[in-house]
Amino acid sequence: MRILLSAALLVAISGCASIPKGSVALPAASHDWRAVVTDSDRNRLRDWRASFAAALARARAGGHAAEVASEGRLLDPDAAIPGAIPNGRYRCRVIKLGARSEGLLDYIAYPAFACRVQQERDVQGFAKLTGSQRPVGLIFPSDAMRQVFLGALVLGDETRTMQYGRDPERDVAAWVERIDQRRWRMVLPAPRFESLTDVIELIPEQ
Repeated sequence: MRILLSAALLVAISGCASIPKGSVALPAASHDWRAVVTDSDRNRLRDWRASFAAALARARAGGHAAEVASEGRLLDPDAAIPGAIPNGRYRCRVIKLGARSEGLLDYIAYPAFACRVQQERDVQGFAKLTGSQRPVGLIFPSDAMRQVFLGALVLGDETRTMQYGRDPERDVAAWVERIDQRRWRMVLPAPRFESLTDVIELIPEQ
């Protein structure tokens, strides 16, 4: 089943890395994220709150307490409220918390970029459409409070990427949560690059 999801992700990524058209050829049997997630990503998702707390502590200790506080619910680990993310175009903003290695910043907030959520049979597809690091993949139902994103990174000017589960350095896992009336976030615990936790804010364009 993991191989089937990998193929679906590859179709999504190859279609989204340039002009995002088309859809994911997702087998109906792959709608359960627990059946396709890698062991590493399962562990990252399980430990998300500890990763989030450690990243916030590192950011505050690094002199960014005011920036963290100014983000309000976006950087509150317990801010989730019921409500799955709807399909559509979004303005998305990435905040990286806690440097993974010496010489990196403990807090970086990037300008908003374009991303998209669209239906892919009985799950949803997500793609960051611009930027040097572009997660692309699938959003699965989980429970009343959150969904699960599993995908892979497209880097630089690449038009294709590794299949999900093929290269742990490219795999991306996140919880997708609603935090306000028209505001969602993706919490990426222990990403492979730069930070201890990434948070992506998603606000509908319309």
